[in-house]
Amino acid sequence: MFSTAVTIKQGTIGVVTVFGKYKRIMLPGLNFKLPIIEQLYTRISIQNRSVELEFQAVTIDQANVYFKAMLLYSVMDQNEETIKNVAFKFIDDRNLMQALVRTIEGSIRAFVATKRQSDVLILRKDIVEHVKDQIDAILEGWGYHLQDLQLNDITFDEVIMKSMSQVVASSNLKAAAENEGQALLITKTKAAEAEGNAIKIAAEAERQASQLRGQGVALFREEVAKGMTVAAKEMQHANMDTSVILFTMWTEAIKHFSENSKGNVIFLDGSADSMQHTMKEMMSLNLLSDQQSNKK
Repeated sequence: MFSTAVTIKQGTIGVVTVFGKYKRIMLPGLNFKLPIIEQLYTRISIQNRSVELEFQAVTIDQANVYFKAMLLYSVMDQNEETIKNVAFKFIDDRNLMQALVRTIEGSIRAFVATKRQSDVLILRKDIVEHVKDQIDAILEGWGYHLQDLQLNDITFDEVIMKSMSQVVASSNLKAAAENEGQALLITKTKAAEAEGNAIKIAAEAERQASQLRGQGVALFREEVAKGMTVAAKEMQHANMDTSVILFTMWTEAIKHFSENSKGNVIFLDGSADSMQHTMKEMMSLNLLSDQQSNKK
Protein backbone atom coordinates (compact mmCIF):
# COMPACT_ATOMS: atom_id res chain seq x y z
CA MET A 1 0.00 0.00 0.00
CA PHE A 2 2.80 2.41 0.82
CA SER A 3 4.39 1.77 -2.56
CA THR A 4 1.19 2.61 -4.43
CA ALA A 5 0.57 6.05 -2.82
CA VAL A 6 2.64 9.00 -4.10
CA THR A 7 2.49 12.61 -2.89
CA ILE A 8 3.37 15.37 -5.36
CA LYS A 9 4.14 18.79 -3.83
CA GLN A 10 2.56 21.99 -5.04
CA GLY A 11 4.60 23.60 -7.85
CA THR A 12 5.93 20.28 -9.16
CA ILE A 13 4.77 17.66 -11.68
CA GLY A 14 5.57 13.97 -11.37
CA VAL A 15 6.64 11.89 -14.41
CA VAL A 16 5.74 8.18 -14.38
CA THR A 17 7.43 5.54 -16.53
CA VAL A 18 6.71 1.85 -17.14
CA PHE A 19 9.81 -0.27 -17.70
CA GLY A 20 11.70 2.91 -18.59
CA LYS A 21 9.11 4.23 -21.05
CA TYR A 22 7.06 7.38 -20.43
CA LYS A 23 3.56 6.55 -19.20
CA ARG A 24 1.86 9.58 -17.67
CA ILE A 25 2.19 12.63 -15.37
CA MET A 26 1.09 13.14 -11.77
CA LEU A 27 -0.37 16.48 -10.67
CA PRO A 28 0.17 17.99 -7.20
CA GLY A 29 -1.57 16.09 -4.37
CA LEU A 30 -2.10 12.42 -3.60
CA ASN A 31 -1.57 10.06 -6.54
CA PHE A 32 -1.48 6.26 -6.96
CA LYS A 33 0.66 4.02 -9.14
CA LEU A 34 0.92 0.33 -9.85
CA PRO A 35 3.56 -1.17 -7.61
CA ILE A 36 6.66 -2.58 -9.29
CA ILE A 37 5.36 -1.81 -12.80
CA GLU A 38 5.08 2.01 -12.62
CA GLN A 39 8.01 4.07 -11.39
CA LEU A 40 8.18 7.77 -10.45
CA TYR A 41 10.93 8.79 -12.87
CA THR A 42 11.38 12.43 -11.75
CA ARG A 43 9.70 15.42 -10.20
CA ILE A 44 9.78 18.58 -12.36
CA SER A 45 9.44 22.03 -10.79
CA ILE A 46 7.19 24.43 -12.70
CA GLN A 47 8.23 27.39 -10.53
CA ASN A 48 10.38 30.27 -11.80
CA ARG A 49 14.14 29.75 -11.66
CA SER A 50 16.91 32.34 -11.74
CA VAL A 51 20.60 32.23 -12.51
CA GLU A 52 23.33 34.87 -12.63
CA LEU A 53 25.60 35.13 -15.66
CA GLU A 54 29.00 36.75 -16.20
CA PHE A 55 30.56 36.75 -19.67
CA GLN A 56 32.52 38.83 -22.16
CA ALA A 57 31.78 40.09 -25.68
CA VAL A 58 33.73 42.03 -28.31
CA THR A 59 32.35 44.98 -30.30
CA ILE A 60 32.91 45.65 -33.99
CA ASP A 61 35.66 48.14 -33.09
CA GLN A 62 37.46 45.49 -30.98
CA ALA A 63 36.47 46.74 -27.53
CA ASN A 64 35.94 44.19 -24.75
CA VAL A 65 32.56 44.41 -23.03
CA TYR A 66 31.88 42.64 -19.73
CA PHE A 67 28.32 41.68 -18.83
CA LYS A 68 26.70 40.74 -15.54
CA ALA A 69 23.16 39.49 -16.05
CA MET A 70 20.31 37.77 -14.25
CA LEU A 71 18.29 35.16 -16.12
CA LEU A 72 14.73 34.25 -15.09
CA TYR A 73 13.10 31.22 -16.76
CA SER A 74 10.47 28.54 -16.09
CA VAL A 75 8.70 25.54 -17.54
CA MET A 76 6.46 26.83 -20.33
CA ASP A 77 3.22 25.18 -19.11
CA GLN A 78 1.79 22.00 -17.54
CA ASN A 79 0.81 20.31 -20.78
CA GLU A 80 1.87 16.68 -21.05
CA GLU A 81 4.03 17.26 -24.14
CA THR A 82 5.83 20.14 -22.45
CA ILE A 83 6.54 18.03 -19.36
CA LYS A 84 7.84 15.18 -21.57
CA ASN A 85 10.30 17.57 -23.28
CA VAL A 86 11.52 18.92 -19.94
CA ALA A 87 11.94 15.42 -18.51
CA PHE A 88 13.75 13.77 -21.39
CA LYS A 89 15.56 16.45 -23.48
CA PHE A 90 18.55 16.67 -21.14
CA ILE A 91 20.30 14.17 -18.93
CA ASP A 92 20.10 16.42 -15.90
CA ASP A 93 19.62 20.04 -14.82
CA ARG A 94 23.34 20.79 -15.07
CA ASN A 95 23.39 20.04 -18.79
CA LEU A 96 20.20 22.07 -19.27
CA MET A 97 21.75 25.05 -17.46
CA GLN A 98 24.93 24.82 -19.50
CA ALA A 99 23.03 24.80 -22.79
CA LEU A 100 20.75 27.64 -21.69
CA VAL A 101 23.59 29.89 -20.53
CA ARG A 102 25.75 29.25 -23.58
CA THR A 103 22.82 29.94 -25.92
CA ILE A 104 22.09 33.29 -24.28
CA GLU A 105 25.76 34.28 -24.19
CA GLY A 106 26.14 33.42 -27.88
CA SER A 107 23.09 35.47 -28.82
CA ILE A 108 24.38 38.53 -26.93
CA ARG A 109 27.89 38.18 -28.36
CA ALA A 110 26.50 37.98 -31.89
CA PHE A 111 24.48 41.16 -31.35
CA VAL A 112 27.32 43.12 -29.70
CA ALA A 113 29.75 42.11 -32.46
CA THR A 114 27.75 44.26 -34.90
CA LYS A 115 27.76 47.38 -32.69
CA ARG A 116 30.32 49.98 -31.78
CA GLN A 117 31.64 50.35 -28.25
CA SER A 118 30.05 53.80 -27.87
CA ASP A 119 26.60 52.38 -28.74
CA VAL A 120 26.49 49.39 -26.40
CA LEU A 121 25.49 51.27 -23.25
CA ILE A 122 22.40 52.79 -24.86
CA LEU A 123 21.31 49.48 -26.43
CA ARG A 124 20.56 47.62 -23.19
CA LYS A 125 16.87 47.23 -24.02
CA ASP A 126 17.63 46.27 -27.64
CA ILE A 127 20.00 43.54 -26.46
CA VAL A 128 17.33 42.00 -24.20
CA GLU A 129 14.71 42.08 -26.97
CA HIS A 130 17.18 40.53 -29.42
CA VAL A 131 17.94 37.64 -27.04
CA LYS A 132 14.27 36.91 -26.44
CA ASP A 133 13.52 36.90 -30.17
CA GLN A 134 16.45 34.59 -30.86
CA ILE A 135 16.04 31.94 -28.18
CA ASP A 136 12.30 31.82 -27.49
CA ALA A 137 11.80 29.22 -30.23
CA ILE A 138 14.79 27.17 -29.00
CA LEU A 139 13.59 27.17 -25.39
CA GLU A 140 10.08 26.26 -26.49
CA GLY A 141 11.50 23.08 -28.03
CA TRP A 142 13.06 22.27 -24.66
CA GLY A 143 9.82 23.00 -22.82
CA TYR A 144 11.02 26.24 -21.20
CA HIS A 145 10.19 29.94 -21.51
CA LEU A 146 12.48 32.92 -20.90
CA GLN A 147 10.66 35.15 -18.41
CA ASP A 148 13.18 37.96 -18.15
CA LEU A 149 16.78 38.90 -18.81
CA GLN A 150 18.28 41.80 -16.85
CA LEU A 151 21.65 43.26 -17.77
CA ASN A 152 22.69 44.51 -14.35
CA ASP A 153 26.16 45.73 -15.27
CA ILE A 154 27.95 46.58 -18.52
CA THR A 155 31.62 47.56 -18.22
CA PHE A 156 34.68 47.94 -20.45
CA ASP A 157 38.43 47.70 -20.04
CA GLU A 158 39.91 50.24 -17.61
CA VAL A 159 41.51 52.28 -20.39
CA ILE A 160 38.19 52.61 -22.21
CA MET A 161 36.37 53.51 -19.00
CA LYS A 162 38.88 56.32 -18.33
CA SER A 163 38.55 57.64 -21.88
CA MET A 164 34.75 57.58 -21.60
CA SER A 165 34.98 59.51 -18.31
CA GLN A 166 37.21 62.09 -19.99
CA VAL A 167 34.76 62.44 -22.87
CA VAL A 168 31.88 62.98 -20.43
CA ALA A 169 33.93 65.48 -18.42
CA SER A 170 34.89 67.37 -21.59
CA SER A 171 31.27 67.46 -22.72
CA ASN A 172 30.20 68.81 -19.34
CA LEU A 173 32.90 71.50 -19.44
CA LYS A 174 31.85 72.45 -22.96
CA ALA A 175 28.20 72.68 -21.94
CA ALA A 176 29.14 74.76 -18.89
CA ALA A 177 31.23 77.12 -21.04
CA GLU A 178 28.38 77.49 -23.54
CA ASN A 179 25.92 78.21 -20.74
CA GLU A 180 28.28 80.75 -19.19
CA GLY A 181 28.77 82.42 -22.59
CA GLN A 182 25.03 82.61 -23.14
CA ALA A 183 24.54 84.09 -19.66
CA LEU A 184 27.29 86.68 -20.29
CA LEU A 185 25.77 87.56 -23.67
CA ILE A 186 22.34 88.03 -22.10
CA THR A 187 23.83 90.17 -19.32
CA LYS A 188 25.72 92.41 -21.75
CA THR A 189 22.68 92.65 -24.04
CA LYS A 190 20.47 93.71 -21.14
CA ALA A 191 23.10 96.21 -19.97
CA ALA A 192 23.35 97.69 -23.48
CA GLU A 193 19.56 97.94 -23.71
CA ALA A 194 19.43 99.62 -20.29
CA GLU A 195 22.17 102.08 -21.29
CA GLY A 196 20.39 102.86 -24.55
CA ASN A 197 17.13 103.45 -22.71
CA ALA A 198 18.94 105.69 -20.22
CA ILE A 199 20.44 107.74 -23.08
CA LYS A 200 17.02 108.07 -24.71
CA ILE A 201 15.46 109.18 -21.42
CA ALA A 202 18.27 111.68 -20.78
CA ALA A 203 17.99 113.05 -24.34
CA GLU A 204 14.22 113.42 -24.01
CA ALA A 205 14.64 115.13 -20.63
CA GLU A 206 17.24 117.53 -22.08
CA ARG A 207 14.96 118.28 -25.02
CA GLN A 208 12.07 119.08 -22.70
CA ALA A 209 14.37 121.15 -20.44
CA SER A 210 15.64 123.14 -23.42
CA GLN A 211 12.10 123.69 -24.59
CA LEU A 212 11.08 124.90 -21.14
CA ARG A 213 14.13 127.16 -20.92
CA GLY A 214 13.27 128.67 -24.32
CA GLN A 215 9.69 129.19 -23.26
CA GLY A 216 10.91 130.82 -20.05
CA VAL A 217 13.20 133.20 -21.96
CA ALA A 218 10.39 134.06 -24.36
CA LEU A 219 8.01 134.77 -21.48
CA PHE A 220 10.68 136.85 -19.77
CA ARG A 221 11.23 138.91 -22.88
CA GLU A 222 7.48 139.31 -23.35
CA GLU A 223 7.04 140.53 -19.79
CA VAL A 224 10.02 142.90 -20.14
CA ALA A 225 8.53 144.34 -23.34
CA LYS A 226 5.16 144.82 -21.65
CA GLY A 227 6.80 146.54 -18.70
CA MET A 228 8.83 148.82 -20.92
CA THR A 229 5.69 149.73 -22.95
CA VAL A 230 3.76 150.66 -19.83
CA ALA A 231 6.71 152.65 -18.43
CA ALA A 232 7.19 154.50 -21.72
CA LYS A 233 3.50 155.47 -21.90
CA GLU A 234 3.55 156.76 -18.32
CA MET A 235 6.70 158.80 -18.99
CA GLN A 236 5.13 160.27 -22.15
CA HIS A 237 2.09 161.33 -20.15
CA ALA A 238 4.48 162.95 -17.63
CA ASN A 239 6.37 164.72 -20.49
CA MET A 240 9.59 162.84 -19.63
CA ASP A 241 12.21 161.52 -22.01
CA THR A 242 11.69 157.76 -22.53
CA SER A 243 15.41 157.23 -23.20
CA VAL A 244 15.84 157.19 -19.44
CA ILE A 245 14.33 153.67 -19.51
CA LEU A 246 17.09 152.47 -21.81
CA PHE A 247 19.69 154.11 -19.62
CA THR A 248 18.24 152.40 -16.55
CA MET A 249 18.33 149.03 -18.32
CA TRP A 250 21.94 149.65 -19.28
CA THR A 251 22.91 150.41 -15.67
CA GLU A 252 20.96 147.35 -14.45
CA ALA A 253 22.85 145.21 -16.95
CA ILE A 254 26.19 146.55 -15.65
CA LYS A 255 25.06 145.81 -12.11
CA HIS A 256 24.13 142.26 -13.12
CA PHE A 257 27.54 141.75 -14.73
CA SER A 258 29.32 142.90 -11.62
CA GLU A 259 27.26 140.67 -9.31
CA ASN A 260 27.39 137.45 -11.34
CA SER A 261 30.63 137.69 -13.32
CA LYS A 262 33.59 135.56 -12.24
CA GLY A 263 36.06 138.22 -13.30
CA ASN A 264 37.46 140.99 -11.12
CA VAL A 265 37.44 143.91 -13.61
CA ILE A 266 34.76 145.37 -15.95
CA PHE A 267 36.10 147.74 -18.60
CA LEU A 268 33.67 150.64 -19.45
CA ASP A 269 34.17 153.76 -21.51
CA GLY A 270 33.05 156.40 -18.97
CA SER A 271 33.97 159.53 -20.98
CA ALA A 272 31.32 162.19 -21.70
CA ASP A 273 31.55 161.63 -25.45
CA SER A 274 31.11 157.94 -25.06
CA MET A 275 28.15 158.33 -22.75
CA GLN A 276 26.58 160.81 -25.18
CA HIS A 277 27.17 158.41 -28.08
CA THR A 278 25.60 155.55 -26.13
CA MET A 279 22.59 157.67 -25.22
CA LYS A 280 22.06 158.66 -28.88
CA GLU A 281 22.16 155.01 -29.94
CA MET A 282 19.70 154.04 -27.25
CA MET A 283 17.39 156.91 -28.19
CA SER A 284 17.53 155.96 -31.84
CA LEU A 285 16.64 152.37 -30.95
CA ASN A 286 13.77 153.64 -28.85
CA LEU A 287 12.58 155.84 -31.71
CA LEU A 288 12.76 152.94 -34.15
CA SER A 289 10.73 150.81 -31.75
CA ASP A 290 8.05 153.54 -31.48
CA GLN A 291 7.80 153.83 -35.27
CA GLN A 292 7.31 150.07 -35.64
CA SER A 293 4.64 150.17 -32.97
CA ASN A 294 2.78 153.00 -34.77
CA LYS A 295 2.85 151.06 -38.04
CA LYS A 296 1.24 148.10 -36.36
